[in-house]
Amino acid sequence: MAKVTMADIAHMAGVTKSTVSRYFNGGYVKEETREKIRRVAEAHGYEPNAFARLKARESNVIGVVVPSLNSKISSRVITSIDRYLRSEGYETLIKNSDHDIQLELKNIQRLMSLNVDGILLSSISIVEEHRELLENSAVPVVVLAQEYGGGISVVDDDYEAGFAMGRYVGAAGPKHPAYLGVYEKDAAVGVIRKKGVLDGLKSCGLENVRVLTGDYSYESGQEMTDRLLREGPADAIICATDRLAFGAYRILASRGLSIPDDVSVAAFGGYGESSLLSPELTTIKFDSYAVGYLGAETLLKIIRGEPVPKKQVVGFRLIEGGSVKRPREKKPVL
Repeated sequence: MAKVTMADIAHMAGVTKSTVSRYFNGGYVKEETREKIRRVAEAHGYEPNAFARLKARESNVIGVVVPSLNSKISSRVITSIDRYLRSEGYETLIKNSDHDIQLELKNIQRLMSLNVDGILLSSISIVEEHRELLENSAVPVVVLAQEYGGGISVVDDDYEAGFAMGRYVGAAGPKHPAYLGVYEKDAAVGVIRKKGVLDGLKSCGLENVRVLTGDYSYESGQEMTDRLLREGPADAIICATDRLAFGAYRILASRGLSIPDDVSVAAFGGYGESSLLSPELTTIKFDSYAVGYLGAETLLKIIRGEPVPKKQVVGFRLIEGGSVKRPREKKPVL
């Protein structure tokens, strides 16, 4: 009888050879898959030789998929990931999806084929193809920025941040508030953050809010602000990102409108450039370095077989610039 090989075990268990190799070398394999491999190996008396085990050791490479390389947030996350992984003896392999879901899926598949030890996925949006890919992955994946109920995720507190900003802007009682958002394919920013803002404004009695939707660019911020002002008056504009607010500043200045006397402007991101605007932009800064650090730390724990929480939420800080009109103080009655 011919000797059973690792490839044979993989075929009989219905998994890849790399998954079988990872199983025998103590790497991450889902429990259901581990049981399949164990049963097949025991049934055929398979024992990997020492040389094969030595060759199949971990690559010490972690794949990182990000939606963009020119985003301040992505830059912070990547920097934090790389610093932490280097301190732990790992290298990073970064793939940019350019806000294209299909390219993002191809990037994930490419990293899996390279047999990296794990993947950190800063996702544009979790769609059905993601779920199928991640559920059948032979390597562990931690999702950043988007909540993923079928796995492990590290996310910003987008709803509470949105609510806090909605209440902050709404406190002065603007009569014509507006929200400049992004497409809903980005669930965290396009759906959850927007809902927080609208609920925060609603808590101040403001329900008639005009909502415009565009992309993440400076040009989109200009286009939406121009369209907003052409369609009617606005005295408060909350932007989904600082970059959109930069576009809003330019259009408001070109119309001769003063910030915040004529129009309040607020945003999310906490970019360094926001403090250089005049007046300084009121913005919410998420702890993007913590997202990267927690994601990388969590992934290495999974690789080492340590327990991890399904979801971790990172906080935020509201930076008060001078771009939002504040409520008038009531004079004491004499």
